Amino acid sequence: MSAEYKAPSEVKDLTIYNTIELEDLAKEVMPKGGFDYLAGGSGEEFTLKRNVQCFKSQGILPRVLADVEFPETETEIFGQKLKVPFIMAPIAAHETKEAGTAKGISEFGGTIMSISAYSGATFEEIDEGLQGNPRWFQIYMAKDDELNINILNEAKADGASAIILTADATISGNRDRDDKNEFVYPFGMPIVSRYLTGTGENMSLNNIYGQSKQKITPRDVEFIKKHTDLPVFVKGLQTAEDANVAIGAGADGVWVSTHGGRQLDEAPGSFECLAEVADAVAGRVPIVFDSGVRRGEHIFKALAQGADLVALGRPVLFGLALGGWKGVRSVFEYFETDLKRVMQLAGTQNIDQVKAARLKALDNWN
Repeated sequence: MSAEYKAPSEVKDLTIYNTIELEDLAKEVMPKGGFDYLAGGSGEEFTLKRNVQCFKSQGILPRVLADVEFPETETEIFGQKLKVPFIMAPIAAHETKEAGTAKGISEFGGTIMSISAYSGATFEEIDEGLQGNPRWFQIYMAKDDELNINILNEAKADGASAIILTADATISGNRDRDDKNEFVYPFGMPIVSRYLTGTGENMSLNNIYGQSKQKITPRDVEFIKKHTDLPVFVKGLQTAEDANVAIGAGADGVWVSTHGGRQLDEAPGSFECLAEVADAVAGRVPIVFDSGVRRGEHIFKALAQGADLVALGRPVLFGLALGGWKGVRSVFEYFETDLKRVMQLAGTQNIDQVKAARLKALDNWN
């Protein structure tokens, strides 16, 4: 399939009315296999759809007479000051791959890019786009610990200030769209190609996951901390039990995620799991949240429900497909503007007030 894959290459600013429409627009310019891989989920895509829908289970209570004007979105994590409480999840879709994402983030400024071990670009290509802006590194563990050490050393040398251990993708979900399309990766994966029987190009997701480490345990958290001396997030948590296990193993942060509905179908939506995890964490470590975020209201609700940062995935990915690095910047600017609008109407001046905001459970929301 890779010989037929023609990734969009246009670079332009986007006029965004809402990010939900970006998916339909991206579908018009992307090859079917590539689009379905990025937009699709596992099984009947119940969890994929619920990730977006379940935000309606909680309503934002607007506060008036609140003396709010020009809301402030600045926050920080691990001493890193950010101008917005949202970051880039590890994902890409453009002929410039993660290098295009990196440039868009650099031009927006004041946020963090998460770099995946499955990146189609090298550390050097991504760094050229990032121009010194902060980055975290998401690792899919190899079965060989020496290879893991080499990859972690490279990520640290590249400037990663935290490591994200993906724990919910030991095998691929049953992604029906990909199976029907016989989808294979159109690009090589230079970071993890050292432990693949191939470069990653023309390989299926099942094949790639099958060559990575399936048995992820608390010892892997300890291993990463020992060999990097960096903060470690455990990504893919949906329960209080797993949050406690991760923190007990030394995790410096937890990442609530359903992998965008791409792994276990018929799991709850990510937002439905957030309150339970936040109650268990009880402020001991930061919480990052992703899956289903499409509006400023969603970011607001996630922060009010216990998240410290929100990671954006598909909307940025579709912006990248539609406008290259300028499309990435446009999506981040949209979310910044939209979040400030929601904060103003909800009577919250800053992110601390958003985190303290009260949500109201809504009956019959679905």
